[in-house]
Amino acid sequence: MNIYIKNITEVNCVCDALILPFTEGDSGLYDHLDSNISGLVKKLFSKEFRGKQNDLILIPAPENIKPERLLLVGLGKKEELSNEHIRQAAGKAVVYLRDRGMKNIALSSHVISSYNLSPIDFIEGALLGVYTFEKYLTEKNNNKIDRLTLLSGDVKKLKDDLHWTETIATSVCLARDLINTPSNDMTPAQLASTALSLRNNNLKVKVLEKKDMQKLGMGALLSVAKGSHEPPKFIVLEYKDAKDSPVVIIGKSVTFDSGGLSLKPADGMERMKDDMSGGAAVLGIMKAVSEMKMPVYLIGILPATENLPGGSATKPGDVVKSIDGKTIEIINTDAEGRLILADAIGYAKRFNPKAIIDIATLTGACSIALGNEAIAMMGNQRELMDKIKKAADKTYERVWEMPLFKEYKEYLKSDIADLKNNSGKSGALVTSAYFLYEFAGNIPWVHLDIAGTAWTEKDRPYIPKGASGIGVRLILNLIKELK
Repeated sequence: MNIYIKNITEVNCVCDALILPFTEGDSGLYDHLDSNISGLVKKLFSKEFRGKQNDLILIPAPENIKPERLLLVGLGKKEELSNEHIRQAAGKAVVYLRDRGMKNIALSSHVISSYNLSPIDFIEGALLGVYTFEKYLTEKNNNKIDRLTLLSGDVKKLKDDLHWTETIATSVCLARDLINTPSNDMTPAQLASTALSLRNNNLKVKVLEKKDMQKLGMGALLSVAKGSHEPPKFIVLEYKDAKDSPVVIIGKSVTFDSGGLSLKPADGMERMKDDMSGGAAVLGIMKAVSEMKMPVYLIGILPATENLPGGSATKPGDVVKSIDGKTIEIINTDAEGRLILADAIGYAKRFNPKAIIDIATLTGACSIALGNEAIAMMGNQRELMDKIKKAADKTYERVWEMPLFKEYKEYLKSDIADLKNNSGKSGALVTSAYFLYEFAGNIPWVHLDIAGTAWTEKDRPYIPKGASGIGVRLILNLIKELK
């Protein structure tokens, strides 16, 4: 979908459908445009449309104006109006028009701008909402919107914001593509290949092989990979356009998680291709940072492997040694994400980072605690968590802070090793983070558990069913504000 910004009036815009946003109950918002439009709207407000959040109604346009149709879309109560209301309305409106064969559409920015909000939020919702994953379909959906024109007099400023938004949206869609791809095609090697394809003059990519991991002593990660015939990959992306210490983002990249010998139930196991959602988000972030030439020093790390049962698979009760020398008793082979992240955090320390952020589909307990509405956040530095919370509020990729009480260390106490990888059901969400805290130490660190938000089983206003790509927008907005 091509986006254009033009300083023309609504009545003179040639398009298949003109989108007119309304706040609830305010029928007179477009009285200044045309008396025929005003009359039509007032009739609809008394019967079929009130401007409630995401309400839609499509009507033929009056003959004296150039748009062929008008789509009225509700933004909800004006006293509650926010960027998120606009994004949601956009997703609903643009998908609605696409599914009805519209090719050329336009948006009136008048109402959104009058509330000191940006119509670019509408563009963001539209671009994210029209995403489809059709790689494996023999019959494709040919309904595509070719052109969306934003009508505004503030062309110059909005063009800069549009570039940021389009870059973010394509990066989210890259992450969604990677996650939606089945694991027979999205192997650790394919994930590494995708990372290598992002290389350019300011983005370096290095892929460590199994022998490299053995030399480094990554026993925790290698223990997860033992049951699979697919070789693990340890992927490092480095973008440097600043002189200070780097921020390291680590994405859990288990390209398929059967649970290993601690086998998961068969029901729903097909979705375990999404256990590399954190790694996919990291690739999307690195892509966007590089394309926008952001003035930051950022390192992305993807510890990539499958977790499968087999004759050589790690067994419950085995003890392994991590890159920093800590020994770990394996209680449950399905608690594998924290093992690969432990070695990734240990590796990240060699960069002397000013912060480490890991993002992972780590625990089923996360969705039990928070449903599918929020990311669980835990960390050891208040300032960094507050900045993430601010970015979360802006992007609506919401976070909810959970505790890291020192007492949780006792939950992970092993009789034969430095710690165990699973504490059982009690405190499953928080103890998984505390396990990682043991490896982060004093380095500013935040853990984001996206197990409940990485996938949606139903269409949402701008997140189609399947992979959400969550984390890309959140962390890019954080990086934008980091000093």
